[in-house]
Amino acid sequence: MANKEEKADEKQSSWKDFIYNPRTGEFIGRTASSWALIFLFYLVFYGFLAGMFTLTMWVMLQTLDDHTPKYRDRVANPGLMIRPKSLDIAFNRSIPQQYSKYVQHLEAFLQDYNDSLQEANEPCQVGIHFEQDDVEEKKVCQFKRSLLRQCSGLSDTTFGYSEGKPCILVKMNRVIGLKPRGDPHIACTVKGEGTLQMQLYPDEGKIDKSYFPYYGKILHKNYVQPLVAVKLILGENDHNIEHTVECKVEGSDLINNNERDKFLGRVTFRVNVQK
Repeated sequence: MANKEEKADEKQSSWKDFIYNPRTGEFIGRTASSWALIFLFYLVFYGFLAGMFTLTMWVMLQTLDDHTPKYRDRVANPGLMIRPKSLDIAFNRSIPQQYSKYVQHLEAFLQDYNDSLQEANEPCQVGIHFEQDDVEEKKVCQFKRSLLRQCSGLSDTTFGYSEGKPCILVKMNRVIGLKPRGDPHIACTVKGEGTLQMQLYPDEGKIDKSYFPYYGKILHKNYVQPLVAVKLILGENDHNIEHTVECKVEGSDLINNNERDKFLGRVTFRVNVQK
């Protein structure tokens, strides 16, 4: 019994000595000078790593431009998108609740294009790139929503949805420095066996070159990209049928036939209007 008590005391004493040994002055197996050397080593080591990381980041940041991405190889050509933001547009023209979300989306999107706001922008010369490389504060070319005429939402606040002749807005994605050549315009076709008629605004779906180049969000704060409105004119036999429409950028050097990217220079959407 006495041996067991002695062993327990020895074990407890050894743990205490490991934490702090008063005879040698060691704390967890090391003296104060040993712990100081270890702390100094790691302080110098991690300080050196932090300095190398900071220097590397500083050198890298010196190569960047605050206004233009360094690598833009994946977006050399713009993609096309539509508004309302849905590639499947289906509704019953007799039920406002079914198309109200599309109308609200279009109205909200066109707020920046209100004529009252665009009056403050520059009436640019048609057909010429509006280059401002030597100007610090970039100006913005006017694009009034009234140019979209029947699809402007001004004369018809439902953008044709209440009549079963909906408007779709087509826009190009912004690409910094893009200056398309030729005469860019949007052309739309109906895929499959369809006789669906379409009207484009501005006339012939023209995208004027005066809206290019774009200089980025910081320099071109109030920039608005040009739009093309596509009004689908459905006949009596076009209702209750899903129509597939493809729109492309034509008449320029912009790519519109890349099979690996279905949105590069083109966009396809479906419309089904029920009576």
